[in-house]
Amino acid sequence: MGSSRYPFPGNDFASYIIKAQESKANAIAIATAGLDLQNAIKQGREFGLGAGGQASVAMLMSIMDVHGLGLKNAGGMMFAETFYWDRDDASRAFADKFFKKMKRMPTALQAGQYSAIRTYLKAIEQAKTDDVTEVIKAMKTMNINDAFAKNGKLRDDGKMVHDMYLVKVKTPAESKKPWDYYQIEETVPGAEAFDSLAQSKCPLVKK
Repeated sequence: MGSSRYPFPGNDFASYIIKAQESKANAIAIATAGLDLQNAIKQGREFGLGAGGQASVAMLMSIMDVHGLGLKNAGGMMFAETFYWDRDDASRAFADKFFKKMKRMPTALQAGQYSAIRTYLKAIEQAKTDDVTEVIKAMKTMNINDAFAKNGKLRDDGKMVHDMYLVKVKTPAESKKPWDYYQIEETVPGAEAFDSLAQSKCPLVKK
């Protein structure tokens, strides 16, 4: 296993890409985000990154990165996601409402914020008070299943554990409609995707 660091922000990733190709590694992980990530992926395609069978993995990527890159550049990339608009009926219903207002599909962050606010409001209703301590107690009793989260649970350390997804970006030939960008390769249960409560370093957790 090897690694290389570049001066952030950057726009020339040629030497790092060539080094990664020459390593003959099975997978190449790109640990940056935003425009740097998009530029690195574009330049990687120009150098034939992935053509030799090496898997390309992004450590932090969103659907807007894929949209900006286009499937020609992003196709085949793999990464972990918390949300995909076309996952199921609930996510599609939320995405349809979002698209009508914003003219684009929601990101995981946007869906997550919507879920968090709705869950908090439901907890107020359940607790019959807006006292924060009581609301949090109510939230910890709730099973969270909505447009964003599946099998969600708020733990004693304040972490909301839920299913995660390993996704692969579709190629232009695989995409059948606008924003049809991901193929969900695997669903990872929250218990496997997050550190256990026993491993938590939160001082609120009694051990």
